[in-house]
Amino acid sequence: MDYVKYYAGPLISMIGLAGFLLGGNWVWLGFATFPAITLLDALLPRDLDMRRIASPFWAAIPVWLGALAPVVIFVAFAWRLSIEPLSIQQIIGGTLSCGWLALVPGIAAQHELFHSRGRIARTIGRYAQFTLLDGMRDVEHVVYHHIDVSTPIDISTAPRGTSIYRYTPKTVYEVVRVSLKAESDALQKRGFSRWNYKHRAWKILLIQVIYQSIVCAIGGGLAVACTLAAMTMARVWVEMFSYFQHYGQTRIPGTPIGRRHVWNHMGAVTRLVGFELTNHADHHLDPYAPYYKLRPHREAIPMPSIFVCFLAALIPPIWDEMIIKPALKRWDLEFATPAERAVARQQNLAAGWEDWFDQQSTDSARVPATLAC
Repeated sequence: MDYVKYYAGPLISMIGLAGFLLGGNWVWLGFATFPAITLLDALLPRDLDMRRIASPFWAAIPVWLGALAPVVIFVAFAWRLSIEPLSIQQIIGGTLSCGWLALVPGIAAQHELFHSRGRIARTIGRYAQFTLLDGMRDVEHVVYHHIDVSTPIDISTAPRGTSIYRYTPKTVYEVVRVSLKAESDALQKRGFSRWNYKHRAWKILLIQVIYQSIVCAIGGGLAVACTLAAMTMARVWVEMFSYFQHYGQTRIPGTPIGRRHVWNHMGAVTRLVGFELTNHADHHLDPYAPYYKLRPHREAIPMPSIFVCFLAALIPPIWDEMIIKPALKRWDLEFATPAERAVARQQNLAAGWEDWFDQQSTDSARVPATLAC
């Protein structure tokens, strides 16, 4: 049964594809799975079960389907645009469906592939990210994020008090900048020029030009504009969702990474459509571990569904007061080391948050006096 569960991601892609085949207002069908999944994930109890999967072959099939589905989805929308004069509202709906389906299950499945030990899987996972107007995100992710996670220098760890609106554009830019620089540095160390033809950026650009040419041949300039808009939306969404994985966490550079340095979102649906991307703790301890071997961290601070967090973060005061500050207060007082607490306290004060460390000291000092009375 556990093998079948992970076809939830490809199923979402099939629903979106069916919408494009039906045409008309059905082109909204793919995007309609977003509120449906959000509601379902919020209502169902948290899933803390370990998976019973033994066959890497059968476990990989839904991952490959999810990773390659966006390539087909964009072409399907281009075809629909070529045979039916859609209204403005329908064009918007189709574009939103493409962007959403490039994110779920697209990025999660691609992430699983580029963390694989197999060379073919890694290559496909990397280059399939062109559907996110990317193709080099794995460079920053593997070379930097997995080493610097939860430290002040990690691009993907938002400091406390940083809104999603401030975090997202900066992170999109920094991930691209750092990835390009890392690739150029690697070429230079091998004796090539920094922008040698071997640079992955040129390969990604070529793939994108070929793909957009196919889209244009099928659906014309409008299809290309919609495809690029959807890819941009998916690219931004990727960073918006990474915002919730390590927000406010503190770790001293050079110290060991622990399971506590991650926020886990154990939604029953999220775990399936995200190929355990939100069951994140073990992934940072062993990046090569396949998704079905990641153990739920039962002792971790429970977090709401990542989709609920996304909606809450769109209104920063709700995100701060109702979700992340209570979680961080508990993390600081129960999980952080003394050195991490010092960094956390500095961030709290810089963000203008209350000093709950001082409150704890005051409360602790009052206990003996109360008992003495």
